[in-house]
This record gives sequence, C-alpha cells and structure tokens, in this order.
Amino acid sequence: MRIVYADNNATTKVAPEVVEVMLPYFTEYYGNPSSMHTFGGQVAKKIDNARQQVSDILGADPAEVLFTSCGTESNNAAIWGILRANPQKRHIVTSRVEHPAVYNLCKYLAQSGYHVTELGVDSKGMLDLNELADAVREDTAIVSIMYANNETGVIFPIEEIGHIVKEKGSIFHTDAVQAVGKIPLNLEKSTIDLLTLSGHKLHAPKGVGALFIRKGITFSPFIVGGHQERNRRGGTENVPSIIGLGKACELAKKYMGEEQTGVKQLRDKLEDEILKNAPDARVNGHKTHRLPNTTNLSFEFVEGEAILLLLNEKGICASSGSACTSGSLEPSHVLRAMGVPFTAVHGSVRLSLSRYSTMEDVDFIIEHLPPIIRRLREISPYGRETRVKEQSTRIQAGA
Repeated sequence: MRIVYADNNATTKVAPEVVEVMLPYFTEYYGNPSSMHTFGGQVAKKIDNARQQVSDILGADPAEVLFTSCGTESNNAAIWGILRANPQKRHIVTSRVEHPAVYNLCKYLAQSGYHVTELGVDSKGMLDLNELADAVREDTAIVSIMYANNETGVIFPIEEIGHIVKEKGSIFHTDAVQAVGKIPLNLEKSTIDLLTLSGHKLHAPKGVGALFIRKGITFSPFIVGGHQERNRRGGTENVPSIIGLGKACELAKKYMGEEQTGVKQLRDKLEDEILKNAPDARVNGHKTHRLPNTTNLSFEFVEGEAILLLLNEKGICASSGSACTSGSLEPSHVLRAMGVPFTAVHGSVRLSLSRYSTMEDVDFIIEHLPPIIRRLREISPYGRETRVKEQSTRIQAGA
C-alpha cells in the first residue's frame, strides 16, 4: 500500500543526511565525551560543533544552548528551573491552547499550590495582548506562551508578547517546537528568555531536544547529576542524536525558504481543494498567521476518528490534534478554547506537510478525503437530521 504521510507536526522523517552523520557515533566514535582521554575528547568536540549548528538556526550563542531528551523535558526544565530559582514568586501565566507538555504541567502546578492564569484565545486562535498585560503581576515567575500552535499552526506575536513580559519584569519562555526550522529566528535580538525545541519535529531523531537559556537568566537544573551541559543538565549525553540534531538544524536553515514557499503552496492547494469539494468544512485558526505546513480542518456532522480510520485504510497518515493526546476521546482543548462549534469540533483533522511532501501526495489526499466525508455524512444520524431540517426550511421559504 502507498503511504502518504501528512502528520509531520506529530513527528518527521529523519533526513538521510542526519542518519549518515549519526552512524559513526554508534560503532566508531563511541567514547564518553566526559572522559579525559583523546578518544572521548574528540566526541566532545563534535558535540560542541552540534551546539554551534543549533545556535546558528536560533541566532543565539552556543553557550546558551542546553541539550535535553525532548521538547517535553525542555518545557519542564524551563518552567521548573525558573520556579526553583525564584521560590518567592508563585504565579505563572500561560495560555489555554498550549501543548500538553506545558498545559498539563501548569495544571499540576496549580494543584501544587501555584497560581496559574490561563489566557484565552479568540475564534481564530489569537491571544488578547491586553489580557496578557493585565495578567502579569509582581509575583509572576514566568510567562510561558507557545510560538506556534501544534494543532492549528497559529503563530503568536511572540516579540510583542515578550516586550509586554519584559516591561512587567517577568521571565518569558516559549515552546517553539513547531516553529524552529519553519520560521526564521534571531534570539540575539529577541525578547525571549528561554526557548524549547525538539529534534523529531525537524527531521532529527526522537529522543533529543534543546533548551535555549539566555545569558544572565538564573536557572536551577531540572536533572541533577554530573557536570554535563555546564552543570545545567546531568547525565551522559546522547551523542549520536545530538550530532543528528546539529545536522538537522543545519539542513533546516538551508531549506527554510522551501518551507516558506514550496511547502506552503502544497498546503494551500490541499486546503483550497478540500474546502471546495467537501461542503460544511472550515479551517480552524488564523488564515495567514500560521505555519506554512499546517492546516486544521473541521467537517461538520462527522466524527474525526472515523475520518482518520478511513484515511488510514487509504494509506493516508493524519491526526486529530496533538500526538500526545491521540489516545483520548475528549475533543481538542485547543479547538474548545477557540469556541469551535460542537458540530465541528469532533470532526477535526490536522494535515501537516514537510519538505519531503510532494504534489502527488497532495493530489492523493484531495482525491480521497472529500469522498470519505460524503460517505460519513450519509451514514451520520445527526447529518441526516440536519439535512432534513435544511430541506424543510428551503421548501417553506419557497412556499
């Protein structure tokens, strides 16, 4: 069966160039980078090179890059690190549409005695910056707002948010897992204090991530152990994956223009054709302020799980939201926060492309998705009931 992969916000294919540079560090250069001997020392130099590659795509200083195991660890390290370094401050500001790595952590912190303010979003998934300004207090330890939403692709005005946070005298963290590699960044000139990224979202392997910590920020280590990562994260480094992450960042920087143009053109065609051929469909999120690879579509009167199952039968890989919540039957907390109608929120599908996506892939999805929607609507009791009411209304209007 042909596989058409349109779930790149969940994870991405590891780039062949990344695999190639990783392989020697499993069998040939397997020394511990903390060892005193030359065999281990040469590995440490390669980690330094990877740190430079990551800092280059961020526009940061290599000393500000901390390697972690994933985006979830980076988010936890950022928030816990600031809270522990500022124990007198017990207030956190975040949004209602964060990834579970931040959203659920803040829920846990609220149950543990911290005060958490969740900012709402409008129907397009955008924040009210006046609400943000009013929310930041003297005892606010950290403001954590994602750069780009993993479900809708909506991009927040991060620099404006950062300016507000700085004026209020707080620390600003952003989960940029979906943004790095798709949006140009220059942290040297940014208001961001801490930034999270994850390798498997930009064609590096799973199990590796990074956290940018601006120089001068007081930070308490999340994982305590050895002296690794300048005493900021204990544990022997995952050398092959770190090397792979560095190469993936180098490639992402090289192909940034393609993400902004070629991938976006594919996404726009996919979206336009589906909206044209599947009535009662809607795009969730801002039309322009979003990632170039992402579309989140709701189809009224059908169930998203049924759509995904039938797409899967055709070999099309998609999702209904965050991969971290795909086992739940609860509707997306992101779409609920946006006020998406009940008749549409359960019928949402996220399609996310990459630089490996092709026009043939897009055409294949366009060929199969609208007929799936029509088929499901025909057997949907709610859909039939709605169609009968609409037909009756038209007849009465004609009379």
